[in-house]
Amino acid sequence: MDATAPPADRPSPAVRSCDGVPWPDDDELENEAAWARLLDLESSIPAEAAERFDDADLAFPGGAAARADATSAAVSDLDAVLGHLELIAAERHRLAAEEGRIIAAVLRDAAADPTPWVGPDPTLDLAWNDPRGRSVRAVRRDRVDLAQRAAAAEMAVRLRVSEQTIRTRATHVDALQERCPRLWQQFADGRTSERHAVETARLATSLPEDAAAWTAFDEGVADTATRLTPTKFAVSARVLRERVHAESIDARHRRAARDRGVWMTPELDGMASLSALLPADRARSIMSRLDRAARHLHAVPEEERTLAQLRADVLADLVTSPAPDVPTATSSLTPAAGPDEPPTPPATGRHGPSAPPTSPTIVVTVPALTLLGVDSDPATLEGYGPIDLDTARRLAGEARSWVRLLTHPVSGAPLVLDRQTYRVPAALRRWLGVTSPICIFPGCNRTARDCDLDHLTAWADGGTTDADNLEPECRHHHRLRHETEWTPTHDPVSGERAWSSPLGRSYGFDPPPF
Repeated sequence: MDATAPPADRPSPAVRSCDGVPWPDDDELENEAAWARLLDLESSIPAEAAERFDDADLAFPGGAAARADATSAAVSDLDAVLGHLELIAAERHRLAAEEGRIIAAVLRDAAADPTPWVGPDPTLDLAWNDPRGRSVRAVRRDRVDLAQRAAAAEMAVRLRVSEQTIRTRATHVDALQERCPRLWQQFADGRTSERHAVETARLATSLPEDAAAWTAFDEGVADTATRLTPTKFAVSARVLRERVHAESIDARHRRAARDRGVWMTPELDGMASLSALLPADRARSIMSRLDRAARHLHAVPEEERTLAQLRADVLADLVTSPAPDVPTATSSLTPAAGPDEPPTPPATGRHGPSAPPTSPTIVVTVPALTLLGVDSDPATLEGYGPIDLDTARRLAGEARSWVRLLTHPVSGAPLVLDRQTYRVPAALRRWLGVTSPICIFPGCNRTARDCDLDHLTAWADGGTTDADNLEPECRHHHRLRHETEWTPTHDPVSGERAWSSPLGRSYGFDPPPF
């Protein structure tokens, strides 16, 4: 769907085209005229306002009355500027709603007609027989699912957002239009913000299939969305959701517990955040244990770490080593020794030194010269990115074994395997995890170790099992490659690789993140 770019000198109204969207009505045309008047006013405000304020300390020929008139004019000018700001904010909200509406419409159209995205329907051929033994209904259901996935991928690479963002926005729009039409209309008119709309959609989606509950929730949020800030609105909307929800909290909790998990988010300067979604009682128990251990250590003489730092250290120690419930002052939670200090001795139990901590498998790429202290090229931690060299050297020193990657002595590329090998050997898989650390589809951040290694030139077509013909694709994009019109391309002359979309556009591979 093509849209005309908005003029550079002012925000544009919602996208209009000949795709069934009505043309502007009288109110919208009046808004356009108001924009023109405000732009004329804007060009004269700065100079006039500056002159009035610069002359404020001079004597006015008209005395106090003249000064009051000047002050009133300046206030009027500022009020016009803020009025202009309100119009800009409203237009931004309206455009955000229109963007979401178009995204949802494209996905609905893909479900209604999958052919542009996945090709012709093979079930229409009377002689057709599915090689995987699926029924006609199952094949058509898969076509709808894959068409929506392919369409979401097309919009994601065009808008430079993730596919999950595209699907989430479409889900929010569908929920608002079906369950909260009043709030949706406020959002579409620019009278409430995108944050209000997102929170409403998230809560409305969690309501049961109950039209009465939807109506009550819609009326409540529509009344408060235009009066409360997003933070206060979120609290009010959650309370209202509990009030109108017909299902018991016990049943909802059992269902919500299925979404529990732990996530890591890379932060700056070699740091990362761990987030966990847990049942409230277990989360509170964990926090209490961390706090109790941290306060115990905080009472140790000469302990300089804050309680927040101690809680983080306790968590790391409890997860990575068999530490006691309440760590001792000689545990691994004590600060690391400085360069001129002897290392802290390990904790000692009743039967001698405690067992060494269990070491998980992690992948650190360290240039050999850096490891020897000759160079300072950064090391890379798999799934995170650059880390400080002291940490890299420590991890290398603690490693119980090394993996050697055999490469070409000049180019550094791994040795090419012969045509007798289809399965990817472990050494080559490790190498590809370093050279291609994430899925090669534009915008995808799935790590290579969680991906399939796909032959860019199929094995059946003479493709080889080597680093030049293998790339990681997550299972989702692997399916898109083989079951939709998305296709990876490779120029043998220039060596450039790209993806060709169902609509005929070409998108280059993303550069490696590290």
